[in-house]
Amino acid sequence: MSYALLRPLVFALDAETAHRVTLQTLKALTRAGLLPTAKLAPARCARHVMGISFPNPVGLAAGLDKNGEFIDALSCLGFGFLEIGTVTPRAQPGNPRPRVFRLPQSRAVINRLGFNNDGVDRLVHNVRNARYRGVLGINIGKNADTPIVRATDDYVACLRKVYSLASYVTVNISSPNTKDLRTLQGAGELDQLLGTLKTEQRQLADEHGKHVPLAVKIAPDLDAAQVHAIADTLRRHSIEAVVATNTTTARDGVAGQPHADEAGGLSGAPLADRATAVIEQLAGSLGGEVPIIGVGGILGADDAQRKIDAGATLVQLYTGLIYRGPQLVTECVNALCAK
Repeated sequence: MSYALLRPLVFALDAETAHRVTLQTLKALTRAGLLPTAKLAPARCARHVMGISFPNPVGLAAGLDKNGEFIDALSCLGFGFLEIGTVTPRAQPGNPRPRVFRLPQSRAVINRLGFNNDGVDRLVHNVRNARYRGVLGINIGKNADTPIVRATDDYVACLRKVYSLASYVTVNISSPNTKDLRTLQGAGELDQLLGTLKTEQRQLADEHGKHVPLAVKIAPDLDAAQVHAIADTLRRHSIEAVVATNTTTARDGVAGQPHADEAGGLSGAPLADRATAVIEQLAGSLGGEVPIIGVGGILGADDAQRKIDAGATLVQLYTGLIYRGPQLVTECVNALCAK
């Protein structure tokens, strides 16, 4: 059945309930063998990034499957890679509900979830029990009650727990929904954090006999000077990729709409140009030394192509799936593989 026919039923539920019901339904269909697996992309679709072979350049963005509960179901939709999380060392409930709001007029969502998750040990358990053997990114963050001066401890703790299971690990320093988190994008703070994580990465590589790349996820609400400074820090620490971008605190294009004044990060179509501009700035500053994963406002194949044209090598989807359904994955894969 077409997602366009199902969407009114999904949208009749509040956004967070709909999210859970949809994922549980996908999981049940997968277990029953009723969810057809997407066709494998042809060899020309493969991309070699961070020393990893991605079957196609279209991935799932972090945030949709925070605990790695739905890996096998999501892997049937045709993604070239999945990124789960954000996960924190300890379980935490996140912010009070309601905390997710649709803005259908703009094909957008505002969320202030606040890294709600069951903790890194539960995610590790779920990953170990999944059948999926494709490319898996794990996105890590800090607990809300960890002082920002101790944030590095949380990232190190998560990195140690997920290292052996991840294809790559993304360091999330850009959610607007955890107090002071974005201060870690400052030059001094980022330098200290990445220096510590790279040292830990080298030790873990020796311990596990494999190198797991590190990516850093940044915000769209940065000026050109800040983007350039971050790019310099990423290069200096030999970070393997940058994910651009997270949600925005800006409300460009949605002013006056229902829920537009809700606190949280805005995603979806209104974020597209802002995220693409950051990708362009990063690409200019990085000069190809650090690959870019483009995310933010991809609602169709043209949006995905614009991210690639701006300098991204891979792209990720999330909010577009809410408005377009699984068809969006196939559409983007076909378009990007045709080039």
